[in-house]
Amino acid sequence: MGRPVPPAPGAIPHNTGNDGMKRIVGLIAWLVIEGASPAVAWSVEPEKTGTLSFVLENDMFQGSDSHYTNGVRVVWVPGPDASTQEWAIKLARLVPWFPEQGEVRHGYAFGQSMFVPSDITIADPPPGERPYAGWLYGTVGLGVESGKQLDQFGITLGVVGPASLAEQSQKFIHNVVGSNEPRGWDTQLRNEPGVILTYQRSWREFATTTFLGNQLDFTPHAGAALGNVFTYANAGVTLRYGKRLPSDYGPPRIQPGLPGSAAFAPVSDFGWYLFAGVEGRAIAHNIFLDGNTFRDSRSVDKKPLVGDLQFGLVLDWSDIRFSYTHILRTREFRTQEKFDGFGALSVSIKF
Repeated sequence: MGRPVPPAPGAIPHNTGNDGMKRIVGLIAWLVIEGASPAVAWSVEPEKTGTLSFVLENDMFQGSDSHYTNGVRVVWVPGPDASTQEWAIKLARLVPWFPEQGEVRHGYAFGQSMFVPSDITIADPPPGERPYAGWLYGTVGLGVESGKQLDQFGITLGVVGPASLAEQSQKFIHNVVGSNEPRGWDTQLRNEPGVILTYQRSWREFATTTFLGNQLDFTPHAGAALGNVFTYANAGVTLRYGKRLPSDYGPPRIQPGLPGSAAFAPVSDFGWYLFAGVEGRAIAHNIFLDGNTFRDSRSVDKKPLVGDLQFGLVLDWSDIRFSYTHILRTREFRTQEKFDGFGALSVSIKF
């Protein structure tokens, strides 16, 4: 009898039927130990140490200064080094819904988001206004790509409230650029630790065609988040149109929003594509609208269904990718007068 053939690097060994609940508990424990989201990006370049991405989301691109007003996120995607890939494969075995075959990927992120009412010059915002809130977090994500399908599981750990340093960040930036001073941070949500567990599945090139000599494809996705910061179910689709479409799942974004990845594999020295997408979320909990979980705080009456429309442009070279995404979001709470809009700039560099 011949010797058994070892699995290919990055492939998930066959699971022999471990109990699903034990695997989920083990997975969460591993994630907490190894690092601290959805939309965390993945590594696909064996010759590189990893990919570093920076994402900035701000409502200045919409000409406003209200509600979800700013978000920054730094993502590091290590390359498939044997010392890190081994634990990632072990973790992937603990996820009962992951495919048993595919390339294991993982990544880390650190970010901050801030939320304000419609008028930041009022020291005591009236009832019905979105409360001031900040969110500082660290994340770790694990995924498996099998063909044109990407499964992602992530855990986010962070803090809401003054400890997020959102007040200091916004006041510093506004002082530098000469914008109005935000005066109502004394009314912000109170300190509260936060955790989010997220799962998402995307199907790249679910449908493809050609139009005016260029490629056109559709990538649907579906997922859910569970935690005291966000709890929701989401689904949507992204359309890409370009000359030579790279092997990616769209540009990086900050949660909650349409999915993205810092991994990119261009098929030429220079490439581009336009994209547009929609996503709907059925929201059970949003701490930035519902207020603190265990303490009294300001809050508003949230809407249970929220939709995003996004569109933008991606430019990529062999080791660098730039993207701009513009997002239009439906009203998130009942006293909100109109939809929100903001832009997202990102740059990813392979090292």
